[in-house]
Amino acid sequence: KRVRRLMAIMNLRAIYQKPRTTVPHPEHRKYPYLLRDLVINRPDQVWCSDITYIPMKRGFLYLVAIMDWFTRKVLSWRLSNTMDVEFCIEALQDALMRYDAPDIFNTDQGSQFTTPRF
Repeated sequence: KRVRRLMAIMNLRAIYQKPRTTVPHPEHRKYPYLLRDLVINRPDQVWCSDITYIPMKRGFLYLVAIMDWFTRKVLSWRLSNTMDVEFCIEALQDALMRYDAPDIFNTDQGSQFTTPRF
């Protein structure tokens, strides 16, 4: 606790490589941004998804979450120890089985979300 407190006072941070969760694939199609000036006023109008990482004792776990923008409800989520597309597809399939399909599905267009399989 003392070292953490002193590092904060001196504005020092540990140096370690953080995973890059948004890496576009050069051959995947880029999609237009559809939410500019859009009024979101009902559930299932817009869903969003993103991947983040959770630091663990030995490496990282990756978390994908699918959320409804209007209600801010997390509709589905999955954890994985790799950044493959499978856990993203599983989360989306789970959300689609439980809820009505959205009009727009917004992501950061990382390679997991732009692959033809997704």
